[in-house]
Amino acid sequence: MTLAHAVTQTGNGFLSPTGVEVAFLLVGIATLAAAVLTVTTRQLVHAALWLVVALGGLAVEYLLLTAEFIAWVQVLIYIGSVVVLLLFGLMLTKAPIGRSADADSGNRPAALVVAAASAAALVWVVVDAFRTTWIDLEGPAQGSTRVSGEILFRHWVLPFEALSVLLLAALVGAIVLSRKSPQDREGKN
Repeated sequence: MTLAHAVTQTGNGFLSPTGVEVAFLLVGIATLAAAVLTVTTRQLVHAALWLVVALGGLAVEYLLLTAEFIAWVQVLIYIGSVVVLLLFGLMLTKAPIGRSADADSGNRPAALVVAAASAAALVWVVVDAFRTTWIDLEGPAQGSTRVSGEILFRHWVLPFEALSVLLLAALVGAIVLSRKSPQDREGKN
């Protein structure tokens, strides 16, 4: 049996991608580029805005995988809340808007090595875990909102709540840092 004959019998394969698979790849490349720009830009506000693009790309990827509920949770919670809170914290703490020498610690080579090792480990784990798993994009949706909610609130409720406490602490910290001390108020009068 030839490869072409095997592909025609089993449907679309690696050599004949569908439109959804091509869109998934293109959005993935754009998301990866936005993520790289997020961590390499020297301006904090630009990094936050590139983070919006990267998280939006992930939401599109979820939509392409027919996980609409997770996609809208991504948009509402991460883009709508986390990034807004991040920008709010940047504004309240009077972080430098332009380039800042304080934002660059000079550890780029070490950070690059750690990032490359982490990326290689993540790719290896994902490829090993899903080596023979294929997602049928043509068939019915595999996950429902009910199943996703049960898994989230049965198995992942502690990290979910820890994240909300962390975000609240970040907001309170930004407010505390933005307040003027009594000496600053007296000196300006």
